[in-house]
Amino acid sequence: MHAVRTPASPDNSFEDFERDAVYRAIFTRRDVRSHFRPDPIDDAVLARLLTAAHHAPSVGFMQPWNFVVVRDMGRREAVRDLFLAARNEELPHIAGERQALYRKLKLEGICESALNLCITCDRRRSEGSPLGRWHNPQMDLFSTVCAVQNFWLAARAEGIGVGWVSILDADALKRLLDIPEPVVPIAYLCVGHVREFAARPDLEHSGWASRLPLADLIMSETYAGAGEEALKAACVAPGADR
Repeated sequence: MHAVRTPASPDNSFEDFERDAVYRAIFTRRDVRSHFRPDPIDDAVLARLLTAAHHAPSVGFMQPWNFVVVRDMGRREAVRDLFLAARNEELPHIAGERQALYRKLKLEGICESALNLCITCDRRRSEGSPLGRWHNPQMDLFSTVCAVQNFWLAARAEGIGVGWVSILDADALKRLLDIPEPVVPIAYLCVGHVREFAARPDLEHSGWASRLPLADLIMSETYAGAGEEALKAACVAPGADR
């Protein structure tokens, strides 16, 4: 693992180049579907990514995650079959005028990527410890999503692409991967080296959706509160201030 350097600045901020690297990982992260290369991921690299995921924040320090590495092509083909079935079930619920575009979208790279990873949440791990969960028992699920994000950003820094396949029947996936009943599959990820990281998200490039203006999403004091004009004006596109 790389040594963690203590920031030298009196305000505990990173050096400029370190800060820029963090923002670059955030702004250039992509949900990869169609640019995977077949070459394998070195175990040392994968271990770094999993270590980053394992250092995600978790409410009550419950650390509810597990990581199921799926390499076997036969099992991955079975997962792809689950995806295709789920996609056919989802299609009728897409607005009629958008169904043609939906059919064209590349929404998974299950068999094209180097490996798959299922990140799960073991809901038994927080039993007997209501810290942070008494009023919101879903926090173990949210904590696991933080592990997914850590993995994703670390992967971008390593030049590894990640695609989250959400169009899956969770119960069928649990049966296929022998996941016990109290454990919840949170994210099924396609992971691998890529030919490129797209300049824009695939769904934005295809015309499915556009990124919402951040200034329209900032409220002051209450959800209906106006104001914060100076803050809104300070919001810039990624890289605009570099």
